Amino acid sequence: MFVSKISWTLDTIKILERDNNHIVIEFSDIPRQYVNALRRLSISQVPTFAIDDVVILENSSVMHDEAIAHRLGLIPLRTDLERFVLPHICDCKSTLGCSKCRVLLVLDAESQDKTKVITTADLISEDDVVKPVNSEIPIVSLAPGQKLKFEAYARLGTGKSHAKWQPTSVAVVKDTKKEEDSILVIESNGSLTPEEIVVEAAKILGSKIKDFDGVIQSLSLPKNI
Repeated sequence: MFVSKISWTLDTIKILERDNNHIVIEFSDIPRQYVNALRRLSISQVPTFAIDDVVILENSSVMHDEAIAHRLGLIPLRTDLERFVLPHICDCKSTLGCSKCRVLLVLDAESQDKTKVITTADLISEDDVVKPVNSEIPIVSLAPGQKLKFEAYARLGTGKSHAKWQPTSVAVVKDTKKEEDSILVIESNGSLTPEEIVVEAAKILGSKIKDFDGVIQSLSLPKNI
């Protein structure tokens, strides 16, 4: 079927720019719809970790529990796709999750004599990899005598469910001087490297094409009379 019409080789893919935060890839003689599919999948279906459930144990700050939970959900977390699975496919079948599908982060902070800004540096993760990508993201300011203590549970999810699971801050497709060529620009929020995002998106695209091709092959088409 149409799967054989596209050939991914070193001659058709060229990395123009690459650093820790972004990657620019030029695709030659590859239909634009495939490149755009990689862009869309990078945004919506490449899984990342995000805090999804917060148990507030003590909060005497001026910020409501719900506002703190919302802020925590927007903190990008470094993600390891090799060791963890999405909750709905985990064999634990538990709403609480297990070590294969969730990570616990805790915070226990108090201000003593002066106002203290609580940041992601105060978040302690039970996993050495899954932790905030930046230690300087502010969470809340505590006045003298105020305290904040909670347990936060991070799970894998995808951007199509909620924007907090999107691994990209930028994902665009640009034209080139050649009509048959296009350029993909991916900028990561730090949860995954740009290369990891593109590779995972390519795996998802390949799987979808294979599944669709299997459906087409299985169709019983009427014979011409």
